[in-house]
Amino acid sequence: MTNPEPLDEREARRQFVRRRQKMVFTIAVCALVVIMIVASLVIFGTVGRSTKESKVVKPNYGVSLPCPPQDSKLVNHPDIRIRVLNGTSKSGLGTAVAAALRNRGFNMQGVGDYPNKTETARTEIRFGIQGIDRGYTVATQFNDAIMIMDDRSDDLVDVVIGATFNDLNDEDKSSTVGKDIEGIKGCVADPASMKDLPEAPKA
Repeated sequence: MTNPEPLDEREARRQFVRRRQKMVFTIAVCALVVIMIVASLVIFGTVGRSTKESKVVKPNYGVSLPCPPQDSKLVNHPDIRIRVLNGTSKSGLGTAVAAALRNRGFNMQGVGDYPNKTETARTEIRFGIQGIDRGYTVATQFNDAIMIMDDRSDDLVDVVIGATFNDLNDEDKSSTVGKDIEGIKGCVADPASMKDLPEAPKA
């Protein structure tokens, strides 16, 4: 005949079982609380909000830009003098872009390398106060270019090819000659008021 377990041993075992049950219950409750908190954050838009906001692109990528002249229209391509400068490490890219723009009727004025020690990140359309309408017209050929007014005094437009350049916009979706030019949100109404303009490339 087997001797019954001592009372203290049985009590210790019951306490052990209760502690385990209590621990499992506590873990389950904590997990549910965490799940509810995360779900609430997602529902109310707290999680992921900063990521969405960081993707918002400012007009002209945050670069100050003059508004187009009043009642100005997209300029006839042969009337726009363009020089293409390669701001990337890809040899021959400037020549290829110049050829593509020439095929679209622009008056090409040469190709060169952009005089900068570092690679240009994004394509730039650079123009002076005399060529604002021309700068806006050329910009319609690109989908990710920054328009920059510099201190040049003529109407030559420089296209500085940047590392993000992939291809020109489809020709049938780009500029329609004679169409009204729309200013970019936040543009400067009086171009003459823009001071400390960047220096025009001398390439």
